[in-house]
Amino acid sequence: MAEATHSVVINAPAAAVYQVITDFESYPDFVPNQVGARVVSHEGDQWRVEFELSVAKRLRYTLDLRGVAPLTVRWTLVTGEMMQENHGGWTLEALPDGRTRATYAIDVALKGFVPRSISRALIERTLPANLEAFKKEAERRVGA
Repeated sequence: MAEATHSVVINAPAAAVYQVITDFESYPDFVPNQVGARVVSHEGDQWRVEFELSVAKRLRYTLDLRGVAPLTVRWTLVTGEMMQENHGGWTLEALPDGRTRATYAIDVALKGFVPRSISRALIERTLPANLEAFKKEAERRVGA
């Protein structure tokens, strides 16, 4: 398992950040390496979403996601071509000045033999770039 956690302060209220996080089908427009996202089912604050990444090759996986607006979004893996496990989530903390501290945590195990150092490096390298992409998109949407 490769685990990573990263936080970023976003110049937008928590509700706006939550809106960006749960706008899954727009991910290919702003998330690096995300080439596809399709909501398979949606009821209230629960979604099943098929994602497609392009990292050396195209990888498809499906997650079940559950939100508690505007505080958290958690997910678990349903299926994944190269993933054995994938769970994690977002925690949003409204700051007194109207900004939001967004913390993203992920725990992934890849199928087959992939040295832990490689899977950890992949996650630790992509995580800050993904958080920066969500930060920029939330700030763009609120005009910050």
